[in-house]
Parts: sequence; structure tokens; C-alpha cells
Amino acid sequence: MGIFLKNSRGTMLESLTTSLVLATGQWEIIMSALTEEDRAELARMVVKLLDDWGVKASDQVNILALPEGTPTRMLRRYQDNTPLPDDPDVLKRVEHLMGIADALRTTFPRNASIGLLWVKQPCRRLRRRRPIEIIIEDGLSGLIAVRTHLDCSFAWRETERTD
Repeated sequence: MGIFLKNSRGTMLESLTTSLVLATGQWEIIMSALTEEDRAELARMVVKLLDDWGVKASDQVNILALPEGTPTRMLRRYQDNTPLPDDPDVLKRVEHLMGIADALRTTFPRNASIGLLWVKQPCRRLRRRRPIEIIIEDGLSGLIAVRTHLDCSFAWRETERTD
């Protein structure tokens, strides 16, 4: 079971399935199975997602945990044809961002713009914080918190791992 997304060429990309990746720790194997072209397409999708959410370029660098000193203009390269760094922390954050995007798509299946609004509105169950603020300010733990709130199957798998 995984998250399947269509790329701009209309082919399906499997973005880091949580059941395989997080439960068995096979992240590196799955990412190594993607071609460089697929990884570049994944980078485009992530940067577009963050742009759609209205995230500033400097915050995008932080959310993705790009190497220190990465200029914000590097994000333009990711929109073109450059894959994200092959770094486990970066890739883990990409997986959570794709998981959040997929959860928003399934939560609001009839209107994708509602998902765009949801990330910007205070959420009672997230202590009246905006999900995008949680992601920006809390880093990886913020990504996990937002994803856990949206995706009950992810939350269930996380509790199973810690028990």
C-alpha cells in the first residue's frame, strides 16, 4: 500500500510508501529504485506543493532540511530538472510531505482548493495552530504531527512501531 502520484508525463510515481519505508526502514532501497528522472519529477512535485501552500523559499529550504547554506535560488533548479539531495533526512521529509498531500486529497476529494485552505487555517485539534506553521516551525516533528492528524492509518502504524 502506498502513495501514488502522477507526474507531468502522466506516469505513476510511487513516493515512499509508509508501510514499507517507515515500518521496515527500506527508504534507501526504494529511493535507489527510482530513476534520476523520477527523483527530479518528485523534486518538482514537492516544490510545487510547497509553492501552492504559500511557503516562502527560505522556509522551503528549512522544511526540506536541505544542506546548510543552500541558496533559495536552488529551489528553481528543483523545479527544472535537478533531483533533491540523496540525504535520508531530506527524503524522509519528502515522504511526509507527499503523505500529507495524499491525505488532503483523500480528506477533501471533491475540491482540492479546500486542502490548500486547510493548511493555512487554525486547527482546533492542533492547539489552534495553523498546520503550515507547525510544519515550518517544528520541522520533522511538525510534519509528523500534521500527517498523524490527517492520516489515521499513518498514526496507527506509528503507534504500532512504538509499542
